[in-house]
Parts: sequence; C-alpha cells; structure tokens
Amino acid sequence: MVEGASTPLPVELAGLRVAISAGAGGIGRVMADSFAARGARVFVCDVDAEALAACPHPHLRADMAEVAECEGFVDAAVDHLGGLDVLVNNAGIAGPTARVEEVAPEDLERTLRIDLAAMFHCARRAVPALRAAGGGAIINLSSAAGKFGFPLRSPYAAAKWGVVGFTRSLAAELGPDGIRVNAILPGLVAGERIRRVIEAKSQALGVPFREQEEKLLAAASLRCYVTPHDIANMALYLCSPFGATISGQALSVDGDLQYLG
Repeated sequence: MVEGASTPLPVELAGLRVAISAGAGGIGRVMADSFAARGARVFVCDVDAEALAACPHPHLRADMAEVAECEGFVDAAVDHLGGLDVLVNNAGIAGPTARVEEVAPEDLERTLRIDLAAMFHCARRAVPALRAAGGGAIINLSSAAGKFGFPLRSPYAAAKWGVVGFTRSLAAELGPDGIRVNAILPGLVAGERIRRVIEAKSQALGVPFREQEEKLLAAASLRCYVTPHDIANMALYLCSPFGATISGQALSVDGDLQYLG
C-alpha cells in the first residue's frame, strides 16, 4: 500500500494572518501548525475544550452550529491578528450513517448547519476584513463525498456537494476584490475519524471492518490513505504566491479516488 506523503511544503508565509475553524485538533491542528511554522500568524477556534487546552495557538472556544459563534470567531480572529488574509473553513462533522428513511430530521439539519451553513456565516463575516487587506484567500474543506454519491451518508454528501457550489459561486463574486476561494476535497484521511466512519459503515452493512476498509482503499488508484499533512500542504500552496491565480477550484487530495461505496 502506498502511504500518503507527509513532507511539509517549503514555502514562506511570514506575516500572513490566518483564521482556522476547528483548528485545535485533527486536520485543522496540522494546518495551524503548518502555517505557523512558515511564519504565519494563526488564530483558531474549536468546540473541543480538551483540544483547545493543548493547542499552542491563540484560540477561542466556538460552536460552528451557532451563527453568533461563527461570527464571534471571525471577529475575535480579526481583532487578535489586526486584520485577516486567510480564512480556512475546516469545521465539520461526519453526520449520520443510515438509510435515508432512517435519518432523523434533526441529524440532517445539524449536519447541514455545521458542514455548510457555518462556512457561509464565517465567510460573510470575514469578507470585509479580506477586502480591507487588499485581497486574500478562503479555503473551504469539502470532501471526496462532494463529487461522488455516498450511500448511507446522504446528509454529509449533500453538505459537501453544497460546499463546492458555494466555493465556486463565492470565487466568482469575490474575484474582482482579489479574494481567491477554493475547496479542498480530501479522500480517506488517516486517523480516528475515518476509523469511526468505516466502523459505522461496516456495522450498517453487516460486514467486517477490514472488508469495508479494503473496499474503500481499493477505490483509490494509489491504494492509500492521505495524511493531514497532505491536506495542509494543499492549503499552504493555495495561500502562497504559487497559488496566486488559482480560484474557484475543487481540488482533490485523495490518491485518485474513483468512487465511494
């Protein structure tokens, strides 16, 4: 099995002011560390108090399910950093694993609220600061589920497809202001979260965990998980001078995933 790359991208981002939602753990924490290691100033939020307690970056506890807390996070980041150059909308939840007729309305609503609406609320609040900075970048975390159907995961897939549409619309709207907007579509990202997703899917289908894992990995031509560093590297690239003319794109980092089953 080919392992995902983890070598940090060698770019300098000194002085860049970056706000990252759900940035105290998982992919968000790796992105925060990666930006900071290249000279950027980082401010994060998270709902996980334990992760925040271990986070070395300036931070705020915020629940992205709440509009006021989305806005409060962006306001706090702008105040702390003295402006804003980059917003990374990273917060998201897996949502329910069930047949559509078994999904509770409140589970659908919560998935859409955190995985899609929160990005709108954060971007809406951040745009004036990005304009004031003379331009900048917004990165929205979608998923491979934002380009394929994903049986038993319809709320999550609906949200992640929505992220791609939101990204492309916002890129067209904000391009004249020099604000680039892109979506990153991770595939199977190594870690505890994908383990829980595979476990839930294997239970729903009544198959062994390893069988479901092998089925998912076989869908990627590289037969591999990707790592949080792979996702961070794409974010660094998009926010660096190398990505100066990249906007409106849905960029897959997934080992060439062909489908989700």
